[in-house]
Amino acid sequence: MLIWDGACHVHEEFSVERILELKKEYPNAKVIAHPECQKPVLIIADHIGSTSSLLKFTVQDDAKEYIIATESGIIHQMKKKNPDKLFIPAPPKDSTCACNDCQYMKLISLKKIYFTLKYELPEINMDADVIKNAVNPIKRMLDISEKLGI
Repeated sequence: MLIWDGACHVHEEFSVERILELKKEYPNAKVIAHPECQKPVLIIADHIGSTSSLLKFTVQDDAKEYIIATESGIIHQMKKKNPDKLFIPAPPKDSTCACNDCQYMKLISLKKIYFTLKYELPEINMDADVIKNAVNPIKRMLDISEKLGI
C-alpha cells in the first residue's frame, strides 16, 4: 500500500533561516507554528498548535510580539483580539514578500458562494458508504478538539 504523507504547500515553505533573522530583529517575539510546518520550524517554535490554538495562545500569552508560521489570513483575527500586539508573518524560503498564503483558499469568492447558493451548483454526488464513513473521522476530530478545549 502506498500512503501519501500529505502536505500543505504553505506550511512546507517557511524558512528557518529567515525566521531566525526575524528573531534577531525582534528578539522578544515568540515563534508560533502550525503543526503542519516542517520539523526545523517546529523545533524553534515557542508554541505549536492548530489555527484556533495559535489564536487562543496570542490572547492568553503575555508577549507583545509574535512571528506567525501559518497561513497569514489568521493575523487579521489576531490583531482584532490583540490590538496592542505585533504579529509578523513568517517568511517563506523564496519570496519577494513577507507572506506565505494559500493559493487555493484564495480561489473562493463571495460571488462564487452567492451563485453556488442561488443555483445550488455544482451538485456533488457521493456514494452513501463514503458519506457514512466520512462522519467518523470528523466526529473524532471534534471530540479531540472538545477535550483539548479548542
